Amino acid sequence: MTELSLLKAILDSIHHRIVFVDNDHVIRYLNRRAREWFYGKRGYADLIGKSIFACHNSDSVAHLRKFYQRLAQGEDEVFVKITAQKEKASMVAVRDSEGRLIGYFERFEALSPEIPPGAAQDKV
Repeated sequence: MTELSLLKAILDSIHHRIVFVDNDHVIRYLNRRAREWFYGKRGYADLIGKSIFACHNSDSVAHLRKFYQRLAQGEDEVFVKITAQKEKASMVAVRDSEGRLIGYFERFEALSPEIPPGAAQDKV
């Protein structure tokens, strides 16, 4: 298994939607949950290689730009909003080994996480 396929497998195992965007605001990666949501449920065509701004209204684009500037100025994570699906949406900085911002990912984290099918539940 290559390092790239291992990293993709790790990202695809995360139960939150993750969308990685580079410094030019171009979508470079969607994990499995994000692909299921945006392609299957939202009906988008392939988003890889497209601007994140193309699927947001002008108000949202202004907010994304403001949040991006905060990441560029050194913040590691910026709270965006609580979505209609009851998810905490955040933008998280991705930096290289020298600390330079190389992009960010949007994370959509369920406020009341789903229990995966077949998972054991502890009695409290």
